Amino acid sequence: MKKSVAFFFFASAVWLVPAACMAQKANGHSFTANEVERIESVLASDSMQGRAAGSAGIEKAANFIAAEFQKAGLQPLQGSYLQSFTMVKPRLKELKFKADGADAETRNLVVFTSQPNLEVDEKSGYAVERVGAGENLFAKAMQLTQAKKNTIALVDTSFAKNFSRLAFLKRQMFQSPYSVLFLLGSSLPKEFKVKAEHSFEEMKLFNVVGVLPGKSKKNEQVVFSSHYDHLGIGRPVEGDSIYNGANDDAAGTTAVIMLARHFKQQAANERTLVFAAFTAEEVGGFGSQYFSRQLNPASVAAMFNIEMIGTESKWGKNSAYITGYEKTNMGEILQANLKGSAFTFYPDPYPQQQLFYRSDNATLARQGVPAHTISTAKMEDEPNYHKPSDEVKTLDLQNMAQIISAIAESSKTIVSGKDTPTRVKTEDLR
Repeated sequence: MKKSVAFFFFASAVWLVPAACMAQKANGHSFTANEVERIESVLASDSMQGRAAGSAGIEKAANFIAAEFQKAGLQPLQGSYLQSFTMVKPRLKELKFKADGADAETRNLVVFTSQPNLEVDEKSGYAVERVGAGENLFAKAMQLTQAKKNTIALVDTSFAKNFSRLAFLKRQMFQSPYSVLFLLGSSLPKEFKVKAEHSFEEMKLFNVVGVLPGKSKKNEQVVFSSHYDHLGIGRPVEGDSIYNGANDDAAGTTAVIMLARHFKQQAANERTLVFAAFTAEEVGGFGSQYFSRQLNPASVAAMFNIEMIGTESKWGKNSAYITGYEKTNMGEILQANLKGSAFTFYPDPYPQQQLFYRSDNATLARQGVPAHTISTAKMEDEPNYHKPSDEVKTLDLQNMAQIISAIAESSKTIVSGKDTPTRVKTEDLR
């Protein structure tokens, strides 16, 4: 998980969620600590080399997840469980900018493009957008670079101090036929010409996605997701240089695999269920961004993103929190389905961290989907976070099993189509 984000979800150490969850156990659909350990021990093993995006280790992890989806009985997405896409890392070689026949300051221009040689002038037909004073510069910039159209964005001069920081968004980019030019100023010159030359380093990446088709509401989707990448091999700490990422986020991926098997066995999903393990969360959330762009947000009824559920929440066992709890009634639905149990879903206790906007749920949430992250991460105290010590031995496996069971039970009326969470009010999003 990204350093600025911490999302995780918890499972209790003893089987206290009784009634419905105990029925699952009796029917052979239990969520056991042994099964949690089996999956975790593979994903967080040293042989996966910390699952860094683009590494040989993450390829091994992807193949393991795909095999688990196949064993669970999920259908592959478009012929393969691997949803492939390409990221590019650009290096600017030359930038020239002429305005009304004279050389203009290139420091007032940032070019986003996947084209090695780009030339743009007033006749190129680019759409013109504005980033006004008081807007969120970086959120608007991300929106414009994902808009699938050639654009010139005029950025209000109130952003002069931070304008150059837009270049940081270019560190990794989706390969795209569209280009976006950010120009600091209130208007375009009458005549202008921009010439940008880049070289690119390409990285082939893949999410792992499996589908369980629905019945009466098969055109509506419910997404269960996590990210399966981590930091790879890094600076040694006490002789250990492999950042295994057992909690971040092999824990969430373990939950997704177990939920896939559970819902296949239940065979009660009227809505289509999509199970996704995202790559490249740690380097910018690119896997979930690509995945989300392939969906029609209007058809997604809910998204359960699961992150770091290997430790107890601040309330102890039988508890977890939901980011953006107040933005939809999804949390209320989940809690209602757990009535009579010992488990409680709480609102996010770290609102100052703005976690709702900073994990793999964010792209769909910004489009109105009731997309939330479920977690138990204690933002003030996770001693193994982003360290080589984030290993299976540090997790509470019984607790994880319990929380995965609680997710399954609490989501049942959304999966069955009985309940539909309210949408996120996009006008309220920053």
